[in-house]
Amino acid sequence: MVGLTNLKDVLRSYGDSKLFGETYGEGPVRVVWLHGWARRGDDFVLAASALADRGVASVTLDLPGSGASPVPDVAGGARHYAELIAPALREISSEPLVLVGHSFGGRVAVVVARSHPESVRALVLSGVPLLRLAPASKPRVGYRIVRWLYAKGLVSERRMEAARQKYGSSDYRRAQGVMRDVLVANVNESYEDELTNIVVPVDFVWGENDTVVPLEVATRAASLLQSDHTLRVVVGVGHLLPLEAPEDLVSAVVKVLHS
Repeated sequence: MVGLTNLKDVLRSYGDSKLFGETYGEGPVRVVWLHGWARRGDDFVLAASALADRGVASVTLDLPGSGASPVPDVAGGARHYAELIAPALREISSEPLVLVGHSFGGRVAVVVARSHPESVRALVLSGVPLLRLAPASKPRVGYRIVRWLYAKGLVSERRMEAARQKYGSSDYRRAQGVMRDVLVANVNESYEDELTNIVVPVDFVWGENDTVVPLEVATRAASLLQSDHTLRVVVGVGHLLPLEAPEDLVSAVVKVLHS
């Protein structure tokens, strides 16, 4: 059972109120938690409070368009998001931080580590879709036809949206406005360049039963790294490791902080 003592959760804005996060623990912040797509910083409340029990302060950020943070002004993938949160990381601490990234948040963390290494001490990653295991599939013929007709002004917005709802993924169907464009941008990204150029240590903590982002993604990503790295598989755990096994993330963070 993860303890909740010594918990201090204060919602605070960063970067001209474009990002919001909650602080857990006392003293200088040493860790920032980055959540997955359509999730929020609350996914890490158990891990962050357990880390606070160990005397380490951290911040759980709501990424743009999630939780308390407003949607971005311009759509873009993880590379765009990395530039959006980089000022907030410098505001949180003048010292390099451990970034813990789950799923989409891990993509952002990897890009930050490549583009702003001075802000990152180490990465802890879980369930992060860093590489494609297979080429992206083409949209179904029915959808492509409706999309072509829509581009020509031959079908209505209502008909186009009905096609999106019929043929799109569950994440795509739920997303609205700019966030739908953000999702599309992310689907088309892969991070070989970032992985081969990261200079900070990386710890992969992966659920054995993760069917959303299989373990093979982690093993392939690890093979591209030139920096120190480890891979630990958590038995019996699926994709939502921050909720299912927060203590494993805490152990990984404590290890990198003491290394």
